[in-house]
Amino acid sequence: MSNVKSRPSFSFPAVLESLKAAGEDTRLRLVAVLGEAELTVSDLTEILGQSQPRISRHLKLLAEAGLVERHREASWIFYRRAADGAGGRIGTALLELLDRDDPVLVGDRARLVAVRAARAAAAQAYFAAHAREWDEIRRLHVPEAAVEAAVRQVLGAAPIRSLLDLGTGTGRMLEVFAPDIERGMGIDLSPDMLGVARTNLERAGIRHCLLRQSDIYAVPAPRDSFDAVIVHQVLHYLDDGGRALKEAARVLRPGGRLLVVDFAPHGLEFLRDAHAHRHLGFPRETVEGWLADAGLDLVTFRTLAPDGKAGDGLTVSLWLARDPRVALAEADLADKEIA
Repeated sequence: MSNVKSRPSFSFPAVLESLKAAGEDTRLRLVAVLGEAELTVSDLTEILGQSQPRISRHLKLLAEAGLVERHREASWIFYRRAADGAGGRIGTALLELLDRDDPVLVGDRARLVAVRAARAAAAQAYFAAHAREWDEIRRLHVPEAAVEAAVRQVLGAAPIRSLLDLGTGTGRMLEVFAPDIERGMGIDLSPDMLGVARTNLERAGIRHCLLRQSDIYAVPAPRDSFDAVIVHQVLHYLDDGGRALKEAARVLRPGGRLLVVDFAPHGLEFLRDAHAHRHLGFPRETVEGWLADAGLDLVTFRTLAPDGKAGDGLTVSLWLARDPRVALAEADLADKEIA
């Protein structure tokens, strides 16, 4: 049997609906600009210079035809060009046909730059307002570069096609792994933090990572969706860390890896009041118990102490666990190679 994968095909009505939806000048411009960034209706009215009702009407038609996707963050709704389905394939083909130097598209992109600059300014203002808090915590543990290097080392060289970052914050973990993955998703409950993360990803030119506002206990993804999940400096804010790790395990593919990064037990009580920490670190056995309850096998445990000793600072702990369904994953890979 041939091991060449056939490209998906779509019904005549689905393809026709997508083509009809794209066949109008404003809607084609929307498809083009939404291929560049994830934007709100307000952003799009400013970029295209048209009224909000008109833009909303066109977006509704594009969404119904599968050419764009929408998601809500608090009171905001974001749109982006669809990546899958008939609409996604048609949108990709249309963008490949369009001349990027067309004056209309050049003008839209120039106004997009201005919208991004305003968004970046707002994110920077929020970041600056909280920088003192984050800097205070950073001074208590090893440098972020050392933590990121340890994260890479612990996850190892095994390929990661899809990555989920739970409690993504500024989106830094997505930035670190973006060159090595096909797609990524960052989840956070705070719209302000998502604004910072979105600005950081856009500044870095990262387009294959999504950001979603969501409760960490209810990830908006089906079971077996990701090769790796990272929970970086999040558990100490939560009431129920075990429940969060069970939800993380739910979306892991067979053989997938879950990395938890958090603090070892400490006595810095001011972190409760000044920084909303619900827990002052975690004993090794507590997190390992949560991982076992989630059906995962511990692979690695490692600590990073400040200046080579715990002292009065914060020791960073890293737990790597794996979904035990490796045999199923290998069987599935074999079936795909035969097909």
